[in-house]
Amino acid sequence: MGRDPIYRYGQIIRSHGDVLHASGLRAPIGSRLIIETSDGLASGDVVGFEAGALLVMAEQGTRGIMRGARVHVESTAPAPLMGPALLGRVIDGRGNPLDGKPAAEVNKPWPLLGVPINPMQRARIDTPFDVGVSAINALATMGRGMRIGLFAGSGVGKTTLLGMIARHAQADVVVVGMIGERGREIREFIEDHLGTAKARSVVVASPADDTALGRVHGAYRAAAIAEYWRDRGQHVLLVVDSLTRLAMALREIGLAVGEPPATKGYPPSVFGALSAYVERAGNGTATQGSITAIYTVLVEGDDHVADPVADTARSVLDGHIVLSRAMAEAAIYPPIDIAASLSRPMPALVSKLHQRLAARFRALWVRRAEKQDIIDLGAYAPGRDLLLDEAIRRGPMLEAVLRQNADDAVSLADSLAALQSALADPA
Repeated sequence: MGRDPIYRYGQIIRSHGDVLHASGLRAPIGSRLIIETSDGLASGDVVGFEAGALLVMAEQGTRGIMRGARVHVESTAPAPLMGPALLGRVIDGRGNPLDGKPAAEVNKPWPLLGVPINPMQRARIDTPFDVGVSAINALATMGRGMRIGLFAGSGVGKTTLLGMIARHAQADVVVVGMIGERGREIREFIEDHLGTAKARSVVVASPADDTALGRVHGAYRAAAIAEYWRDRGQHVLLVVDSLTRLAMALREIGLAVGEPPATKGYPPSVFGALSAYVERAGNGTATQGSITAIYTVLVEGDDHVADPVADTARSVLDGHIVLSRAMAEAAIYPPIDIAASLSRPMPALVSKLHQRLAARFRALWVRRAEKQDIIDLGAYAPGRDLLLDEAIRRGPMLEAVLRQNADDAVSLADSLAALQSALADPA
């Protein structure tokens, strides 16, 4: 006959904003605590300490927590349960079902903060990852195990592109972390954009009205689920929307515990936490699978330079896809700005011919974009610039490589064929 667990209890002695001060306990930062409230039990994390007290943030907010409430340590290393039953499910950052179904039957614990992999044992990025999107396949080819940022302002088609990739990508499992999104967008994405990929997907949703700690846990849980499947030898697509809102949640926590604000109010610890988070994705060892990750980065006013989160993301990711508002306004979908987008591993993934064609496409596309105002004014005379002449002549064929119906998948081979056709010499 099993015995009830024996706990050492402390108590809440005061609160300061969203931070609770608990005395009478010893626990490392990151420990999970259980707090007795007027409505039952609440969970929280140790986020710091000071003389005589632990600094605790409650996962679901401070409502119902009273001075003197008892608190005990549940775990010093939280490890949510995993299992195949998660496929096809929608859960929140605490693992609770959001789809109206019973809780998934899972029994495999996996550390919330992940299991580090020796960088010398990681497999190299040497296999193309077909995302089913012509512009990316042809001009910014992704590799299996790559981490890439999707940089976009509001209203330029980010969600539609994410849905295309989730449906069409050649992945065994898709894990979607919707962090800080508007509540209505979560259901719309699942029903309108995820579509047929839902059966092989797990969606972790921590909407905008969740606490800062809840949003952070949602992002970490999504990464942990992806790691679990990678450990089982599966090739996983991890989509996190968005890295910016994860950074904002980390900023809220950092400022609440007294960290000094730095660039745009972000404490220095935020950028280290973001780097550690994206490092969890990538290829596993020779006996494991891979996590190919796409992190969306929201850019205010389409400013891709001054935003510190965007700057950090560029420095730690393997590439970036930039969406163009001008292309969206010109009805070119998906509106991928090829001149500003980059896949660093691409030279190791494609043939020399593919590299030459992609470089030629970029040169033509950029030259035409540079001179578009002159062309529109009628001030350009053919023959002055041979590269521009070719770019104008091939303009419709170049656009055809970029344009794609959201419901259609274009394979890597078909994308290369379209690129070759657009740049073929006239008969």
